[in-house]
Formats: sequence, structure tokens, C-alpha cells
Amino acid sequence: MENVKDYRASLDEKISVREKFAYGMGDFWTSMVYTIMATYLVIFYTDVAGISAAAVGTIMLIVRLIDAVFDLSVGALVDRTKTRWGKTRPWLLWAGIPFGLVLILLFFSPSASDALKITYAFVTYLLINMIYSAVNIPYGALNALITQDSYQRTLLNIFRMTSAYVGAVILNLFAMPLINSFENESMGWFLTFGLVGVLIPFGYLFTFKFTKERVTPNVVKDGTKISLKRELNALFHNKYWVIMVVMSLCVWINSGITNGLNAYMAKYVLGDSNLVGVIGNVGLIPLIIGVPLMGPVIKRFGKRNTSLIGVFLIIPASLMILIDPTSPAILYTSVALRSIASVPLTASMNPMLTDTIDYGEWKYGIRSEGLVFSASSFGMKVGAGLSSAMVGWILAFAHYDGTLATQSAATLDSIINSYIWIPIVMTVLLVVLLFVYKLDKLQPEIVAELNDVRKIRVD
Repeated sequence: MENVKDYRASLDEKISVREKFAYGMGDFWTSMVYTIMATYLVIFYTDVAGISAAAVGTIMLIVRLIDAVFDLSVGALVDRTKTRWGKTRPWLLWAGIPFGLVLILLFFSPSASDALKITYAFVTYLLINMIYSAVNIPYGALNALITQDSYQRTLLNIFRMTSAYVGAVILNLFAMPLINSFENESMGWFLTFGLVGVLIPFGYLFTFKFTKERVTPNVVKDGTKISLKRELNALFHNKYWVIMVVMSLCVWINSGITNGLNAYMAKYVLGDSNLVGVIGNVGLIPLIIGVPLMGPVIKRFGKRNTSLIGVFLIIPASLMILIDPTSPAILYTSVALRSIASVPLTASMNPMLTDTIDYGEWKYGIRSEGLVFSASSFGMKVGAGLSSAMVGWILAFAHYDGTLATQSAATLDSIINSYIWIPIVMTVLLVVLLFVYKLDKLQPEIVAELNDVRKIRVD
């Protein structure tokens, strides 16, 4: 006969620093892959592989839309995974090796016709995104299964985001200098990012080994099994989840545009391709410093209120670039201030999304960690796909030519204006969405009620 203990007692189980660190390190590697795809892949395709900017944009949009639909399948599978290790951690173990392998293949540049190059780029980009989903969706859902305590989730997310930004900083420090150290440019790209691919499986193994799932698997209140139709119906009626999906869309369009254009701002506006790493790290260092400090602030003022104050400040920081876009000092200052302003939202986004899982269970009696994170990932994938496509289309519209050492004034103006104004529009939308997000006030009541009625099954 199964032993059963009260759910409230499970909250007393301490989450060690080692477990928080192990959880955070999962995003160290995921962030590296995201940074590689967001910052380096477009310029690799246009300037090394020789694929047209318009074709690159179209490839990225089509792949992201396909993968966004695939995310829903992954989420449903995660929710139905039952192993002795839990339902999310095994995915990190299973997907780590293919994730690293496909990353290696992503930066192989075949000597072939344009049609074959485009086909190869499409297939490898689709594969890397599908495996990214198979890793990132269960990894995100793992937060909700480690604990139901909202503040502990925030701390887990702080470890996660800090590790993610440290990974991105390391990548930005070494990627372009290492690539440029090779006489054969194509080989430099292949070996540099191939090294990351070799290390990835070991990174996810560490997260798998030192984390633990504690929260009960999803069941409805009457104890019956949940159908996918019921899950989806409850999900799309969860208004706070809908708000978070749209927020995710805005954040990833913002991030995708700035990261995608960083390489072009460095190479053609500032005149030095090695500065792409500097620009990236100027934006990451405030996050590395700021995110770990946000726990007490968020506990005092709430996730929504803290995020709202920061987001307001992104707009004037973005407009600074208009003073002189060719000045490295002004660009770095703008990037740093935008990053500082985004610290609260960065620390709060994933815990806010995780709280919608509790709201869905409280409101509809259905708890679907995998589906919540997969459907939210849908917003991320569509946002990232649109932003990547927009970068390619903007370059094509501005008559960008990757074979030229310098670009026309019209091309540079398009790059600069897109870098400034598209993120500002996304920021305004974020402000509106944060104003209508009220779950912070409801969360204590929701958790208290769930603690009174739910049980965790233990051996």
C-alpha cells in the first residue's frame, strides 16, 4: 500500500544550494545554444555559408512555426511521461547527446549549390530547434515539480538565469576571437561551436543527477485521468497563462531583433566584428549582477510590480542610441541601461509562468506542467522565428550584401532603426500586459487552498 503524506509537509523539504545550482546549470548550456542561434547563426549563413538574407529569414520563420506546433506535442508527452526518475528529468538525459550532435552539424558549411545549402540549413536548423524543445520544455517544467513555494521558485529561477547569462558571457568572450584565429574561416566556425556540442550532454547529465521532482503528477480533483482535450480547454481558459504567452512573444521578438542585429551593428556600424562579443556581454553583465539580487526585492514588492518599474525604463535607454549610433560608448551605455531595466522581468518571468500552473489547478482542477511550458514555448518560438525572419527580411529590403566589406547608408539606417524602434514597440506592449496581470495578489490564497486539499504520493 502506498504511503501518503500531506502536501504542505512537502514544502518543508529543504532545497539545497547544490540542487539550485544543478537546476540553474541546465540553462547554462541551453543559453549557450540560444545565443549561438540568435547572435551568430544569421551572420554565419549570410557571410560564411553564402545564403541570401531573404532565404535565411524565410528558413527561420518556417522552421520556428513548425517547431512551435511541435512544442505542444512535447508538452503533452512530458505530462504523460512516467519513469522512476520522474517525468521531466529523463528528457534531459535522453535529449542531451542528440542536442550536442546536431549543434556540431549546424555549423558545417557544405561546398554545394545554393539549393543544397538552403536545404541543409533548413534541415539542420529544424532538427536543432526540435531537440531544443525536447530539452527546454521539460527543463522549464522541472521548476514547478521541484517545489510549489512561489519564493523558492523565484530563487530557482535566479540560479537559472544567472547560469544562463554566465554561459552567454563566456560564449561571447571567446567565440569570435577563436573563430577569427583560424585561417580557414569556415573551419573556425565549425570547430568553435562543435566544442560546445561535445560538452552539452555532460552538462545536462549534471542537472539530471542532482535535482529531484517533489510535486504530485497532474490529476483532476476527482482523481480521474486527464484527456488532452480537457487539458487544452483548461489551458486556453487560463487568462494569466494567455497573458504570459503574449508577454513571452514580446520578450522574444525584442531579444531576437537585438541579438540578431548585434553582429551587424558591430561589423558594419561600429566597424569591428569582434565587438559583437563586447556588445553581448555589456548587456549580460548587468543581468549576472542584478538577477541574483532580486530575490528580496521581489519578495517585498511582488514579481509584477518590480517588473513593471524596470520595463518602463527600457524606452529612454533605447532612445539613447539616436544621439550617435556609430559611437561605441553610447551604444554600450544604451545596451547596459536596457539590460539593467530588464533585470526584474528577467528574474520574474519564469516564476510568473509557473504560478499559472497553480492557478489552472485551483481554477479548473487540472495541473499540466509540460503543456503549460510547451504552449508558452510556442510564444517564444513564434517570437524568435518572427524576429529572425524580420532580421533577414530587413537586411534583404535594405539591399544588404554579405560579400561587401562596407554597406550602403540606406542599409545601415535600416539596421540602426530596426535595432531601436522594434524593441521599443514590444516594450510598450509589455507595459500594458503587466498592468493587467493580477496573479501576484491571488497566489498566496491559491497556494493555501491547494495545500489543504492536495496530497503527494510517496513510496
